[in-house]
Amino acid sequence: MDEHALLGLNPNADAPHRQQALAYFEQLKESADAWQVCAEALAKNVYSSDHVKFFCFQVLEHQIKFRHAGLSPTQQQLIRETLLKWLQSQLMSAQPQKVFIRNKAAQVFALAFVTEYLTQWPEFFSDILSVVGLNPRGADLYLRTLLAIDAEVVDRDITHSAEETRRNTLIKDTMREQCIPALVESWYQILQAYQHTNPELTCQCLEVVGTYVSWIDLALIANDRFVTLLLSHMSVEVLREEACDCLFEIVSKGMDPVDKTKLVESLCQVLQSAGFFSVEQEEDVDFLAKFSRLVNGMGQSLVVSWSRLVKVGDWEGAQVTLRSLEGKVPLTLQLLAHEDDDISANVVGFCYDYLHVLKQVGFCYDYLHVLKQVGFCYDYLHVLKQLPHLADQQKTNIEAIMLAVIKKLTYDEEYNFENEGEDEAMFVEYRKQLKLLLDRVAQVSPELLLEAVQRVFTSTMQHWQAAPFMQVEVAMRLLYMLGEALPAHQGAHFSGDEAKASALQGMMRTLVTCGVSEYQHVSVTLEFFETVVRYDKFFMVEPQHIPNVLMVFLDHRGLRHSSPKVRSRVAYLFSRFIKTLHKHMNAFIEDILNRIQDLLELLPPANGCPPALTSDDQLFVFEAAGVLVVSGEGGADRKGALMRKLLEPLLERFGLVLAQLQRERDEERQAAPPTASTTPWGSPGTGMGSPAVICASGWAGNRDGELRRTSKAFSNKQTVKQCGCLEVYRDCLEVFVPALSCPVQRGALRSGVRSFLHRMIICLEEEVLPFIPAASEHMLKDCEAKDLQEFIPLINQITAKFKGQVSPFLQQVFMPLVQAIFEVLGRPAEQNDQTAALEKQMLRRSYFAFIQAMAGSGINEVIANQGVENIERVLFTIIQGAVDIPDPVAQKTCFIILSRLVELWGGKDGLVGFPDFIYKHIVPACFLAPLKPTFDLSDAQTVVTLSEVALTLKMIHLKRGQEFLLYLQQEYLPSVHVTPEITQELCQVLQQPDSKVIKSYMKAFFQRARL
Repeated sequence: MDEHALLGLNPNADAPHRQQALAYFEQLKESADAWQVCAEALAKNVYSSDHVKFFCFQVLEHQIKFRHAGLSPTQQQLIRETLLKWLQSQLMSAQPQKVFIRNKAAQVFALAFVTEYLTQWPEFFSDILSVVGLNPRGADLYLRTLLAIDAEVVDRDITHSAEETRRNTLIKDTMREQCIPALVESWYQILQAYQHTNPELTCQCLEVVGTYVSWIDLALIANDRFVTLLLSHMSVEVLREEACDCLFEIVSKGMDPVDKTKLVESLCQVLQSAGFFSVEQEEDVDFLAKFSRLVNGMGQSLVVSWSRLVKVGDWEGAQVTLRSLEGKVPLTLQLLAHEDDDISANVVGFCYDYLHVLKQVGFCYDYLHVLKQVGFCYDYLHVLKQLPHLADQQKTNIEAIMLAVIKKLTYDEEYNFENEGEDEAMFVEYRKQLKLLLDRVAQVSPELLLEAVQRVFTSTMQHWQAAPFMQVEVAMRLLYMLGEALPAHQGAHFSGDEAKASALQGMMRTLVTCGVSEYQHVSVTLEFFETVVRYDKFFMVEPQHIPNVLMVFLDHRGLRHSSPKVRSRVAYLFSRFIKTLHKHMNAFIEDILNRIQDLLELLPPANGCPPALTSDDQLFVFEAAGVLVVSGEGGADRKGALMRKLLEPLLERFGLVLAQLQRERDEERQAAPPTASTTPWGSPGTGMGSPAVICASGWAGNRDGELRRTSKAFSNKQTVKQCGCLEVYRDCLEVFVPALSCPVQRGALRSGVRSFLHRMIICLEEEVLPFIPAASEHMLKDCEAKDLQEFIPLINQITAKFKGQVSPFLQQVFMPLVQAIFEVLGRPAEQNDQTAALEKQMLRRSYFAFIQAMAGSGINEVIANQGVENIERVLFTIIQGAVDIPDPVAQKTCFIILSRLVELWGGKDGLVGFPDFIYKHIVPACFLAPLKPTFDLSDAQTVVTLSEVALTLKMIHLKRGQEFLLYLQQEYLPSVHVTPEITQELCQVLQQPDSKVIKSYMKAFFQRARL
């Protein structure tokens, strides 16, 4: 071997040496016989360097994996001999190989096995076992090889081709017939020989047993001698975790339900006799985590067995299994309530399934009673005896699960609410599991759940002042969870009739009257507001509590809380509360608006302190304010006045900031730092540095958000007029649209005004039209791809909404918009700039959507009146998009446009010259596009595009008739070498009235054409 090149394998080698080693590696891989040098080096143990050994194994691995078929029988035999010689040398070596060498060797052995076991090397395992014997080093490599074989042949997480899957199935079948008993015997010998002297090797063997037991004959493992040995390992501290995992795999294996019940029951008896069920005495939480997983596996296996027995009507067997299952519940409850969440989480699955069993048992009991009542009494008494209703012990188990869940839902004192990290995230996920368990309890016994929650909640609320926050929070949380746990009952929980008031209504009354909203902890405060909003129906039947709850929202407990996290969440919940209950707040509207006025300040306070609410939080409060104004009982004048009072401060501030931005156009002044006399935001008439300009312009660009949110209460122009708010929003447009001429932070301003216009088209309808031309003119200046992409939906909305009413405007703006799009699409970009490429793709799609909107809204004259040259330019872009752009979404839109234009202009009275365009360009496009290599007929979106191609051809035939068929038969199809028979076939299909026929035919047509 090239010793100099091998120097580059050293981790400390410099770049040139590493490059040389890499080149040498490639050379050996591709050489027909140079790899044999590596094989010889391994067989004779020539090199002591671990990195060179690893290198040699890599070369050998490449030969087996990619070049095995090209090797001669002699060379294949050499590989087998090399591996066995290397294995034998390890038994006599003074030092064991490094772990990474052993793992790589195991991979190579496994690869050789997969490649040759079924053909050249059926003695693979016997050869290895004859070399290894009980030598610990040899056994280690043997076990690693078995795990590597599992990864190659069995592991379901690895994707295999159909051929590999067939091969792997055959390998497993052959192994079962030829060698599995011998392998199992070798595992037993290793476990027995090394359980006291080599725990690492023993654990490795247990892992192998657990891995292989899923697909081998379970009787080979689940027998007295093997299980006795495994259970003995459960008492050895260094082995018991791996033994637990191995037993888990055994009990999880699919088998006859009766036999599974016997297996699990026998395991449990032995484990209980050995003291493993005394969970409270076990201090090793790592072991308990493994043990809880085993208990969960046994329990879920019994559930599966019970379900299978019930399904086949084996009631006696089901009862035996149910008793066995019930016997595991006390132990499971201990684990569920364990203080370690990992241990508890491991048995949630069995608890969930157990509750499902109880639900089915209860259902069967109820169902059989129904059968009895209607006289359907075959074997009724016998069946009822075999499948009893919920017993007292089962109800006790349900209650115990509930109590455990309630306990485990409770936060630890160490939970960091202000800076949640990984531990906190894990607890949140664990809480979600417990919530599902509580939901299942509700399905089995809603009365028990409601009673338990009421008991905990009432007890806690009676002394909330002295209770730790964890107890108060979890009491509220349980009340909150009832909303989803008992959804079918929620409507009935709240009644105006006091005699019919439910437990839930009583708990809500306690929540809002006991003063717990004053509790000083973030988690309790948030849970209070979440619960109040979840049960908003309560306030519809007891509206007398609304004023007090509103005060909680508005004062230091809610929107003015010291925690930004609380304020932010409360802003959203306040909006929801107002939208649901606004009809009950007419008497408080002006008071509420006055109390939130300072929270709607749109610039930070002059003292430099951060605002109480972020701009996003303010949006929710503005929306709530808008709902209050609109839903009040006052007349239009009062509502209009309130809305103007709400919005005028915003417009005034916007005007001041906009004027300030206009004055700050000088670049040098923008770059200068703020003067000492200015606030962080500056003030009208004072100097302002660049950061302030950027901040203020960003603020100005976002002000449409508050306006849009206040308009959420309106559905159309009529509602705006009825509320006397038409002039208010028109005034807003008068202020906002001119702001588009501001040169500073133009993008933010454009985005804001554009979004506001979208909303005003709905609220003001034709009243918005006078503002559209000026806005469009500004938005089309100095555009970027993203600007245009976002502007086009506005034009499309106007087109769809007003149609012919805006035709003059659209004719005026059409070509400027198209030219702006062409200019942006034509700009050069870096070849690897993925962002720019995506922006252009999205803009191109938007452009085609714009043309589609024009063609599909009955105002095709907008395009027709653009002049011949411009029309041709647009039409050719549609043809290009249909044929040359590998984007099925855009292609589909293009063919929709072409079909629509044929419908509009393709008849006798259509656009002059358009029939020629059909034959010269549209017809060829219909055949060229599907033949492109990028037109993937296996892709669902592309198939949809092909359907539009078919419909386009169908539309051409509809408009041009026999002339089109003659053109296909005599000119176009012969020119592209389509046979007369297929041409005639296609023409016949085009004449069929059912469009589904041509869609199906066209797919088959192009599939044949590609062969």
